[in-house]
Amino acid sequence: MKAVAINGSPRKGGNTEILLKQVLAPLTAAGWETELIQVGGTDIRGCRACYHCFDTKDSRCGQKNDAFNPCMEKMVAADAIILGSPTYFTDVSAEMKALLDRAGLVALASGGLFRGKIGAAVVAVRRGGGTHAFDTMNHMLLMSGAIVPGSTYWNLGFGLDKGDVAKDKEASRNMEDLGQTIAWLGPAIHRVASARMRDGDSAGAVVLAPDYGSKDNDQIQRRVRGGHCAGASRSDSLA
Repeated sequence: MKAVAINGSPRKGGNTEILLKQVLAPLTAAGWETELIQVGGTDIRGCRACYHCFDTKDSRCGQKNDAFNPCMEKMVAADAIILGSPTYFTDVSAEMKALLDRAGLVALASGGLFRGKIGAAVVAVRRGGGTHAFDTMNHMLLMSGAIVPGSTYWNLGFGLDKGDVAKDKEASRNMEDLGQTIAWLGPAIHRVASARMRDGDSAGAVVLAPDYGSKDNDQIQRRVRGGHCAGASRSDSLA
């Protein structure tokens, strides 16, 4: 199984990266293929609400000349997606917000690409506002049908300078527990889905690969373009 951790911090080797690596460590030990993807500090633009993704339904965004599509491809291929961000004015980094808006809409347009995947969020914070950033990432995952496991506490690590979160022992225990939980949950989901599909239960396919019919997708597209879908990225402000 595969897990990708996406670092929304532009500070390489910083506190967000440390937390993400702490989550990945138990997964690597359990035999998972793991990858850390750097999005913070890259050229990734926000959603333009062009809805090209609803026309093509090819799991890609119409904006092709930035960091998004390669990252999205890896998210779609993964069994677990771990999002990480520093806290900027009580919310996620600009790069992480761009990823959330575009990934959520492209996944919806292509039939629910994140449905049944494991999703988690971790946050590096100096003092306050981390819970809001945590919620921002979880909202996209939950609205996309991902399975979001809990841990020993909110997935926050406290620190300002590089390496400070490593001194937050409670955060380290929390991240390790989160990684262990994902390592257990992944095979459990796969076993249930495989058993259902072997038994001819079409519901089993929903767990791993949902199939929204073209009529359903057309209805979703009309709601999104009309600004009536909560998962409409920026379209609610453009309606």
